Amino acid sequence: MIRQEEVYRIGRLGKPHGVKGELSFQFSDDVFDRVDADFLVLEIDGILVPFFMEAYRSRSSEVALVKFADVDTEEQARELTGCSVYFPREHAEADTENASWPEIIGYAVVDAGTGQTVGRIADVDTSTVNTLFAVQTDAGGECLIPASDELVTGVDKAARTLTMTIPDGLLSLD
Repeated sequence: MIRQEEVYRIGRLGKPHGVKGELSFQFSDDVFDRVDADFLVLEIDGILVPFFMEAYRSRSSEVALVKFADVDTEEQARELTGCSVYFPREHAEADTENASWPEIIGYAVVDAGTGQTVGRIADVDTSTVNTLFAVQTDAGGECLIPASDELVTGVDKAARTLTMTIPDGLLSLD
């Protein structure tokens, strides 16, 4: 059985495309294209289920058409419409050069100056020009930290940590 902590969300399935089981797939992370993986994980009625990909082709930078094994009709594809799509963390960790925003959700943020854990990344806000990490602190609060390349000093995929130089006074803001 696949556990939630073993995967991370990369998108959602849209409506069927054609009559042979192809589906539109809106994704926020193209890790399935960068890393060698034969399957994606779909959430169906709260259960994570692997689906093997027969083929996929890009429509844009955020949409692909995907064909899963044993999904051969428009009706079968329609049953999967709206499913959240996840990717296995162990496969994503094989890509040591890249870490996407969705992949780092759940990572611990470590202050490079003190070596202490600030909290865990609960969300990445990309709605403005300045991307922010929403960090759930160990004390139960939340703080926003700029997701700037200049502040990130290290990423350890195996330990699931992001080491950052936290600007002075940022953590004491209410």
